[in-house]
Amino acid sequence: MSSLRDKYELVVGLEVHAQLSTNTKAYCNDSTEYGAAPNTQTSPITLGHPGTLPKSNKKVIEYAVKMGIACGSTIRERNEYSRKNYFYPDLPKGYQITQDTTPICNGGTIYVKDAEGQKKAINITRIHMEEDAGKSIHDLDPFNSLVDLNRAGVALIEIVSEPDIRSSDEAYQYLAEVRKLVRYLDICDGNLEEGSLRCDANISVMLKGSKTFGNRTEVKNMNSLRNVKRAIEHEMDRQIDILENGGIIEQQTRSFNANTGTTSLMRSKEDANDYRYFPEPDLQPVIVKQDYIEKVKATLPPLPKELFIKFTNDYGLSEYDTNVIIEEKEIALYFNELCQYTKNYKAAANFIIGSVKSYLNENAIEMTNFSITPSRLAQLIQLIDDGKVSNSVATQKLFGAMIDNNSNPEDIAKNNNWIQESDSGALQAFVQEAIGKYPEKVQEYKAGKKGLIGLFMGEVMKLSRGKADPKVANKLVREALEK
Repeated sequence: MSSLRDKYELVVGLEVHAQLSTNTKAYCNDSTEYGAAPNTQTSPITLGHPGTLPKSNKKVIEYAVKMGIACGSTIRERNEYSRKNYFYPDLPKGYQITQDTTPICNGGTIYVKDAEGQKKAINITRIHMEEDAGKSIHDLDPFNSLVDLNRAGVALIEIVSEPDIRSSDEAYQYLAEVRKLVRYLDICDGNLEEGSLRCDANISVMLKGSKTFGNRTEVKNMNSLRNVKRAIEHEMDRQIDILENGGIIEQQTRSFNANTGTTSLMRSKEDANDYRYFPEPDLQPVIVKQDYIEKVKATLPPLPKELFIKFTNDYGLSEYDTNVIIEEKEIALYFNELCQYTKNYKAAANFIIGSVKSYLNENAIEMTNFSITPSRLAQLIQLIDDGKVSNSVATQKLFGAMIDNNSNPEDIAKNNNWIQESDSGALQAFVQEAIGKYPEKVQEYKAGKKGLIGLFMGEVMKLSRGKADPKVANKLVREALEK
């Protein structure tokens, strides 16, 4: 199949549904709290009872505008709602309130790296506001399907990309970037496993060099980044196999099975006309003016793209270090604040990527609950820079001691006798004792086995109980051996 893959080009566009972190639903005040007992968060408005009227949730509009600003989209002033009509047991109204011809955002870009490692723009077609359906449950009762309508009416934004994606890796990166963005904006928790971020992939293949896209299939039910990648790769192979055997690709909606890594037919793909969109008569258009957009813009936190440029250009970090740091918003903002207290940005990055992340992971602690403030961590870095503690003492002893002790790190080091010895006079005694202990090794060193310096350094560190300044001690040992 790999040789056949070389013959074809993959074309993918993603539709990402982000469940917004609003306290109430998109068009009524039902709670959106996760984990409530089934069908306990459903009002007559959610159920579409006659005589009930929906009302727009201001937070939904604010969150959609935030996403549009973050993606560089054009934000529409006059926003109208539409009804998308279809029947499902978990859609009690028989229609979904969405936006058809007037999405709140058009255009915008998400950046990924292509196969050659070059920056590539994936263009966004539109971002629109809509409501979720309920949830059909097929695996709790052996004879019946169950329906939970708590999710019906929960606010979503749908982010639709252009078919610019050319590999499963690019799709993975794109979705990871969208997840990172909604988490930075605090508009969605980005949890694919719990379904608060869901992705449908429109997948087709065409012969390389062709300008005409092939028929596409839409693949659903991929609940992780890895499964999105697996589904795309399977669907590409399936379509190539059909074409190579003289078949045609039928426009279908297919479901991904994570256990088998395959897709199966759900239904023939609907066209937009099948949904009989028409203007929602019960909701007034929402006007989004420029001054409102500016107010929302002023509330945004530093976003990953800005932080990437700042950390690489201003702080001189590598792309790798920067990407590790900006992966999580709280860690990125902590590092950003840490750099207000120290100019040793590389040391600061090393602490974040090493000691801090290890501590958080090992203890299952969120960054927001990390007890060492950026200013205190900067003090620790300064102790190393001043030669008062070694890097090993700082990372292996002092960092851990600071977790439960709010004292100044220098005081903690003094109280534990961890301040390293940099005085040449004091260290000379250890150096002479170390050299005197191995006279035959001294001769071997002088004969050319320069690696033996490690033996003498180890002895000096042992005699000083780890307090010797390695740089000063190394210089003294080398001088003594080469006399």
